[in-house]
Amino acid sequence: MSALSATAAPAAPARATGSSRVRPWVPIAALTLLAAALRLSTLDLQSFWYDEAFTPVHVLHASLSATLRSVAHSENSPPLWYVLEWLFSRVLGSGEVALRLLSALAGIATVPVAWAIGRELSDRRAAILCAAIVAVNPLFVWYSQEARVYALFVLTASIAMLCFLRAQAEPAPRRMAAFALAGAAALCTHYFAVFLLAPMALWLLREPVRRRASLPALGALVLTGLALVPLVSEQGGHGTQWIGRWPLSERLQAIPQYYLTGYTGSSLGHGLELLLALAVALPAGFGLWRLSGLTTPAAARAGRGALLAFAIAAAGVLAPVVLALLGADYLAPRNLVAAMIPVTALIAVLVLAPAASRADRTLALAGALVIVIAFLAITIDVDLSPRLQRGDWRGVAHALGRDGAERAITSVELGAAPLEYYIPGLHNLHRGRSVQLSEIDETGYAPLRASAGSPPAPGFRLFARLNVHGLIVYRFRSPLARAVPEAALRRHVITRARPEVLVPGSAHPGA
Repeated sequence: MSALSATAAPAAPARATGSSRVRPWVPIAALTLLAAALRLSTLDLQSFWYDEAFTPVHVLHASLSATLRSVAHSENSPPLWYVLEWLFSRVLGSGEVALRLLSALAGIATVPVAWAIGRELSDRRAAILCAAIVAVNPLFVWYSQEARVYALFVLTASIAMLCFLRAQAEPAPRRMAAFALAGAAALCTHYFAVFLLAPMALWLLREPVRRRASLPALGALVLTGLALVPLVSEQGGHGTQWIGRWPLSERLQAIPQYYLTGYTGSSLGHGLELLLALAVALPAGFGLWRLSGLTTPAAARAGRGALLAFAIAAAGVLAPVVLALLGADYLAPRNLVAAMIPVTALIAVLVLAPAASRADRTLALAGALVIVIAFLAITIDVDLSPRLQRGDWRGVAHALGRDGAERAITSVELGAAPLEYYIPGLHNLHRGRSVQLSEIDETGYAPLRASAGSPPAPGFRLFARLNVHGLIVYRFRSPLARAVPEAALRRHVITRARPEVLVPGSAHPGA
C-alpha cells in the first residue's frame, strides 16, 4: 500500500475531557441546518425563470414515458433528474416549492458529503471549512433553489468524488462498487460528469494494485457512458445555440465570477469581485506557503490532498475549455458547477493547512472566517435585493392578470415559458395567423427599442406602463376587437431579443 493509502485513514477522535469539548458531529449538524435554512426558507421567494418554467410547461407530463420522450426531444441532459422530478410532481404537484424541493434537498445533502471529502483529503478543520463554504456559497445556494438538474449534479458528482477518495485509499471491492454506482449516477445526471470522472479513473489506473481492483468499476462507468450515447444523439444539442453567441472570453470570466459572487453577482461590480478573490486567494496562498515549509505527516497528507483536489478541479474546468477551443463548444459556466466542489475542497485544504505556530493557525482561522462570512453576506443579499434575483415573471403575470380572451402578449423568448406557467392557457400563436384582439401587452427588459410605447397596431392606445423589478410591460387597448396579424405582433416588440407571441387558448382567429 502506498504512503498516500497509509495516511488516508482518519485519525482517531480525541477523547472528550470535559463538558466544553464539542462533539465531533455538532459542527456538521449545525452547518447542515444552516444550509437547510438558507435553501428552504426562501424556496418560493423568486419567480421561475425560463428553464425552470419550461420543465412543467413542456417536459413533465402525466405519464413517465411521455416525459422521457420530451427529455429526448427538447432537453440536453441525461434522464435521472427528470425521472425524480416527475415522481416529485406526481406526489407534490407542480408548484414552485414542489418543483424546487428536489434541488433543495440535494443541496442540503451535499454539505455533509463535502465535509467527508475535506476529511478524506486532509483533516477535520479542512472538512468543516469545506462544508461551511458549500453551505453558504451563493452559487451552490442558487442552484439549490432552481428546478433544474444542477444541484443533483453537484450532489452525485460530490458522492462520486468521495467514493473515489475512499477507493483509492483502500481499493476494496465494496469501495470500488460504490465509486462505480456513484459515478454512474453522476453520468446519468449531467454529461459534464465525464470531465470529473476521467481524472479519477486515470488516478486509479496509475498503480498496478489499484488498476486491477478498479477495472470492473471503470468498466461499469464506460458501459454507462455507452448506454447514454443514443440519447445524446437524439438530443443533438437542442437549444444550445445561445452558448456560441456568448463570447468565450466572457464565459471564461464568468466561471470565477459565478463562484465568488453568484449567478447574478456581476451587478455587484468588479471591485467586490476583486475583494472576494483576494479574500480567498491570500489565505489559500498563505496555506500553500506553510505547506511548502513543513515536513510533518499532517502537512504531507494535506499536500497530497490538495494536489488530488487540484487535479480533479483542473480537469473538470479545463477539459471543456479545450473542447470549446477545438470547436465542440458546450462551455456554459453553469455546466461547471459540480467542478466547484473540488475547487472548494482545494481552498479548504490550503486555507486550513497545518501550521507551525499558534500565530499562523490564528491567521488561517481568520482567513477561513472571512471567506465564509463574505459568501454568506452575498447569499443573504440575493434574498434581499430583487436586482440579484431571477426575473420576476410571476410579478409580470400578476400585473397582467389571467382574464382577457381577446389578448395577445408579446415577450422575449426567455419570458414565454414563465408566462405560460403563471398564466395557464396561453400558447404560441402560429406563424402566419391573425387573431381578434382588444388588448396587446408587450413585455421585455432593457435595452428597449426606440419604438417602445408606440401602438403595435392601428386603433390601439397605450394605457399602462409598468416596471416589475426590471421587467418592462407596455399595455395597449382598443375599444373594438381588431384582427391583428401574427407578423405585426412579432415585429413590434419593445426589446432587442427574439420575440414570442402568446395568446389564450380561447382567442378567436382573425378574419
